Amino acid sequence: MKLSSFYPVLMTKNVRETSEFYQEYFGFTIVFESDWYVSLKQEETEAELAILQANHETVPNSFGKSVQGLILNFEVENVDLIYHQLIKETKLPLHLDLRDEAFGQRHFITNDPNGVLIDVITVIPPDKSFQDHYKTEMGGQGL
Repeated sequence: MKLSSFYPVLMTKNVRETSEFYQEYFGFTIVFESDWYVSLKQEETEAELAILQANHETVPNSFGKSVQGLILNFEVENVDLIYHQLIKETKLPLHLDLRDEAFGQRHFITNDPNGVLIDVITVIPPDKSFQDHYKTEMGGQGL
């Protein structure tokens, strides 16, 4: 299968608030907007994210719940700078403090207005004990 696109769609009760959060803190812009669905894109990276009203008629009845059990990874060039901006200045919630991981990440975890975890990451060289676990060159792809 050859994909032409792939992006997460977050189901929520708060479409506008969620959309504004990703625009303000993660640099997304609106591509399409209605009261029940917003499509966002970050022009620099072409990353996409959509927000959908959880109880919209296009969602099967038994699945119309707000998103949970999800972590969105945002890889950035300078996680320390983003940590300072989002946690120290803006005071977003902090769930995992800034730290280096032996498997090749320097990161911290916050969340969006729906409780979706956001892991902000800069890829760093992995500890020797993890180097054999990588099947391809890291090249900014993360884990």
